[in-house]
Amino acid sequence: MQLQESGEMYLETIYILSRSGAPVRSIDVSEYMGFSKPSVSRAVGILKKGGYLLMDNDGHLTLTDAGLEVARKIYERHTMLTDFLIRLGVSNAAAGEDACKMEHVISDETFEALKRHALRYSDK
Repeated sequence: MQLQESGEMYLETIYILSRSGAPVRSIDVSEYMGFSKPSVSRAVGILKKGGYLLMDNDGHLTLTDAGLEVARKIYERHTMLTDFLIRLGVSNAAAGEDACKMEHVISDETFEALKRHALRYSDK
């Protein structure tokens, strides 16, 4: 199943929320993203069907290995691109917004090249 940008955003959000150690529920995702509960429920259903997400009897969401892989990839892109843009002099707000858009469309090859470049100059 090929994920759309919105699916990647949901997985990234669940990953971010789960890092606190607390169980993640659809309502948490809804509040974090500012989306309606029906929209989140629909997305959760699609992600479950695609094998990216599990929901237990208490409504707690857990990323599958496939979901975790996508979420970590998108989260790394978001954080690295945000930091990179800030280092270039972009405001925090604009860097975060632009990174959020870029993280979904940038190729693996280009991202890895940017990451190597950023790491090369981060120590200087």
